[in-house]
Amino acid sequence: MLLHVGGMRSALGLLAVRRACCLSRTTHNSPQTLEYKPIKKVMVANRGEIAIRVFRACTELGIRTVAVYSEQDTGQMHRQKADEAYLIGKGLPPVAAYLDIPDIIKVAKENDVDAIHPGYGFLSERSDFAQACVDAGVRFIGPSPDVVRMMGDKVEARSIAIRAGVPVVPGTDGPITCLSEAQEFSNTYGFPIIFKAAYGGGGRGMRVVKEYEELEENYQRAYSEALAAFGNGALFVEKFIERPRHIEVQILGDKYGNVIHLYERDCSIQRRHQKVVEIAPAVQLDPHLRDRLTADSVNLARQVGYENAGTVEFLVDKHGRHYFIEVNSRLQVEHTVTEQVTDEGHSVLVLLPMSH
Repeated sequence: MLLHVGGMRSALGLLAVRRACCLSRTTHNSPQTLEYKPIKKVMVANRGEIAIRVFRACTELGIRTVAVYSEQDTGQMHRQKADEAYLIGKGLPPVAAYLDIPDIIKVAKENDVDAIHPGYGFLSERSDFAQACVDAGVRFIGPSPDVVRMMGDKVEARSIAIRAGVPVVPGTDGPITCLSEAQEFSNTYGFPIIFKAAYGGGGRGMRVVKEYEELEENYQRAYSEALAAFGNGALFVEKFIERPRHIEVQILGDKYGNVIHLYERDCSIQRRHQKVVEIAPAVQLDPHLRDRLTADSVNLARQVGYENAGTVEFLVDKHGRHYFIEVNSRLQVEHTVTEQVTDEGHSVLVLLPMSH
């Protein structure tokens, strides 16, 4: 459920959207430079609501749209809403079809797609997919492959936050390699502590430990969950902040290093580490704290040369101190809540890497 409370306007007139002409972008590891050319056709490598939303933005800009669908999704609405639609992942289960990078790239190349929007979920935070797009000469609508990789590595993202001067929760400098390291951390900082998957999110691979007797069991469970969910069981340990507020800040960046924020959302109401309600603007949030949260979000994004839409997430303790958690290097489901409080003028900004 998404909850919209109040109304807030941002100076979006400063971000006038120009008709999709995007300058080239070269990533550090990319063997190919994308030449200057207008974007005339966009594929969404996703399905459902987010695909339809991006198609709408494309239509407003006069850009032709391409849907992909699995064999099980032939009757889905996103296929009907696009100008063109192509089958992917023949013979695969529905989720696996939308993770078939070679087939998606093949369809894009065969049908003269200029850019691919990943939506959310599926391949949206896969740096190898972003790199595959660039290698194929197709623009990836999102951060550079390097930035997607860095933000997806929770330990590296934490290090970047520290370099940017953003407060972080006391925790290990890198993934722990054995139970004894967790024991050493708990001896230093006390309980409660929390295990977190180093290479994933969404509440999987997270275990809160409140006393020493629970440490070994929760370490093993967190490791197993992370390994099953992300293919890597690496964990890091943090001091657990009890009963915090969970505040996230929407950011937008362009290829010239300009970054703005679109204010915050309060996603403190959760179940099993999954967000249930999103409130924007956050209720009873101290204005000075809001300024610190938004400033830190922008500084962090500038630190890595962030492009396109993203979300910087924080915990706020009972004393009003805030701590960086992670960056979601993609559009989020709750982006629509931000649209409600900033007008829809910025909605098309999530479509393209901004060049003006």
